[in-house]
Amino acid sequence: MPTTDVSPTRLTYQDYVLFPNDGNRHEIINGRHYMNAAPSPRHQAISRHIQFQLYQQIELKGLGAVIDAPIDVQLSESDVVQPDLVVILSENHIITPTRVKGVPDLVIEVLSASQRAHDLQLKKQLYEQAGVPEYWIVDPENQTATKYVLTTAMVYDEGTVETAEITWKSSVGDFPVDLVRVW
Repeated sequence: MPTTDVSPTRLTYQDYVLFPNDGNRHEIINGRHYMNAAPSPRHQAISRHIQFQLYQQIELKGLGAVIDAPIDVQLSESDVVQPDLVVILSENHIITPTRVKGVPDLVIEVLSASQRAHDLQLKKQLYEQAGVPEYWIVDPENQTATKYVLTTAMVYDEGTVETAEITWKSSVGDFPVDLVRVW
């Protein structure tokens, strides 16, 4: 099922919590409701392989949390998304009992055929505007990962496409992901 905008009015987090638990992924971006079908098994396997590598380096060492979907990430009152993976350093106190409320340190989206434009354009623009320091777009079809880093001008750089390894350079260390082990 392709991404669908089904909202007639500008929605907020209070509207979001009333959406049905129907097996679809619901998001609000700029106050508009988008709905996506659940990810495919291959999509989930790729996400899990990335999460496992980051989990070993970050979470097991007590440096932060590596959280997989579904997780509600509230970037603003009218922006609530469910990224495939988010990394939040321990110093960034934005994890609440119900959601992530604020800007994660790293957001990762794994592309699927039905959501390519959604992740490549709409969500990239949202993450940039929200000030997400680093955004990775993982493309299973081409077996690449593109890393976008927020510049001092608060816009993403042109992006670096990686095929063998992608590294998150954070304030607490560098964390490589072996992409060969992801596919």
